[in-house]
Amino acid sequence: MKERAKAIWRRNLKRWLIGAGLEASAIATRAGFMKTARGAGVIFTMHHVRPESASIIGPNRHLEVTPEFLDTAIRELKSLGYDFVALSDVPERLARPTERPFAAFTLDDGYRNNADHALPVFEKHGVPFTVFIAQGLSEHSQPLWWEIIGRLLRQEKQVRFDFGRGMEVLELRNPVQQLDTFFRFSSYVWRNNEAQATQTLCEFAKGYGIDPLSMTTELIMGPEELKRFGEHPLVTLGAHTVTHRKLCRLSAEEAEDEMRRSAEWLANLTGKRPTAIAYPYGSRDAIGPREFKTATDLGFVIGLTTQPGMLTAADLSRLTALPRVSLNGYYQKSRYVAALASGLPFALKR
Repeated sequence: MKERAKAIWRRNLKRWLIGAGLEASAIATRAGFMKTARGAGVIFTMHHVRPESASIIGPNRHLEVTPEFLDTAIRELKSLGYDFVALSDVPERLARPTERPFAAFTLDDGYRNNADHALPVFEKHGVPFTVFIAQGLSEHSQPLWWEIIGRLLRQEKQVRFDFGRGMEVLELRNPVQQLDTFFRFSSYVWRNNEAQATQTLCEFAKGYGIDPLSMTTELIMGPEELKRFGEHPLVTLGAHTVTHRKLCRLSAEEAEDEMRRSAEWLANLTGKRPTAIAYPYGSRDAIGPREFKTATDLGFVIGLTTQPGMLTAADLSRLTALPRVSLNGYYQKSRYVAALASGLPFALKR
């Protein structure tokens, strides 16, 4: 119990430090400090764009922004003099930097709310964006384990699960217990084979009346929806593998197959082969130099991580390993957008 209490304390401290860092960066940005930290531009990443819901379980809240916040973010960037570019134009902007910085928007997984709630905001401002599609999610054959666990924790007051040391009773009566349990399930997925652990969680969820693949169908656009969505002049579709697993945990052959098949599936669906790929999860423990090289070998021009940072001309030498900055549901304030766009949080972190 002491270890769990420490874990909760560390999570709360981390969130407080991030918020404090953004506040400090916002003040420094307004004062005009460290303008060089901005770089040439930035690629933003999101997942869900939909009206705020009090039912979203804490650990998934970072994946949620509201349409109002997206609108605010675009307005803030406009006021700061940003150009909005398609992701495919990023290499050219890096090769020919201008005095005006640029911003590109991306969304991962192909949630239906990207069309219902994000697209109208982007249309309003004439801003292009790229959505990264995982074949298994779009065909509704692959579960979203983090969404499944989030829903389970919202609907139940108590569950029973064996993490490997015998059956445990998990109390879910308050947000602290819910958060603690969510991170225990996350650890279970990463401690074991991801595909097998996900299947175990799906069987577990079925025992509480949750149909995992029905959730995928509910949340993710299907092939025909994607085809229509991708025809919009502001929309570009990119590859996001087939089964949305951490590529570093797969063999070289499996990882290459995931990336190649994802591109081929989108090409067959839309008639356009994607030139960009976003690596699932995108963290340092999920992808690395092997995947960056594989992406290049497969013909991708751009490969995106979720590792934060600003873009400079130096990134032309690593176009399949580009950083992205998350628009995080915990920090939906216009001054935080300005702080993130300044690059100061990442310079301070370094």
